[in-house]
Amino acid sequence: MADKAPGWVVPVMRAGYGARALVYLVVGGLALSAVFWGGAAQGTQNALADLKQVAFGDLLLWVIGLGLVAYMVWRLIDAFMDLEDYGSDAKGIFARLAQAVTGLIHGFLGLSVIGLGMGQSGGGGGGAENWTAKLMALPYGPTLVAVLGGVIIAAGIYYVQKGVRGKYKEDIRVTATTQRLDPLMKAGLIAQGVIVAIVGAFLLYAGIVSDPGEAGGVGQALGYVRSLSYGAVLFAVLAVGLLCFAVENAVEAVYRIVPRHAGSDVRTLATMAKQKAKAHAPS
Repeated sequence: MADKAPGWVVPVMRAGYGARALVYLVVGGLALSAVFWGGAAQGTQNALADLKQVAFGDLLLWVIGLGLVAYMVWRLIDAFMDLEDYGSDAKGIFARLAQAVTGLIHGFLGLSVIGLGMGQSGGGGGGAENWTAKLMALPYGPTLVAVLGGVIIAAGIYYVQKGVRGKYKEDIRVTATTQRLDPLMKAGLIAQGVIVAIVGAFLLYAGIVSDPGEAGGVGQALGYVRSLSYGAVLFAVLAVGLLCFAVENAVEAVYRIVPRHAGSDVRTLATMAKQKAKAHAPS
């Protein structure tokens, strides 16, 4: 089955994860700067729009945008061809649909980032509110928004449990680098899961009250955390967590395997952990 995945899928996948690493490096870096120097946390689009102010910013936006489109292509092919062996039962179909939806979200973001690189205006902080309003204008729109919010909450929980249980290790090749960076990868996935779940909760509530103004993205999620008791500390933790998630994506860009391309004999962090557990188990 190792020949099921076309070879071109691997570089496309690596480009996609590399772009995601750059996105969360920017978002996490700006969030961390807000911890030390004040200012509001920025969402993904607003943070990337700030790149226009740096040298070669438009070129960097093009690179990130094309990379995010590549991530969409990878996820759609991954889901269609079941390159990660999820299977065709109910659980597997749900996982593959989630891959496709995740890919499409990143693809739309990538096109938006390319638009920024072409000189289109961006930012304003109303992205989530705007597209939520468009969804609500559809038949059964508020219900659709609420259901989507629930799905996003489930995705956040999935990220958290993926980090806690170490599921990400199944597709990461064993090297000295991946072993050293493993704790950062775990922390990044957990932090990303918390933020995604909060975004989903905003969307769920917006659907329940039929008010698109209640929807929010990453910036609003970070702002909400900051407003809580001990919020400054939690905000700082999540800012560092987003940088860890950037590291996690960078590791995936370099060391991730495609199971149906690499074959079953590749040694991953998961297989190493199983071998260690077996070696220390009482005989």
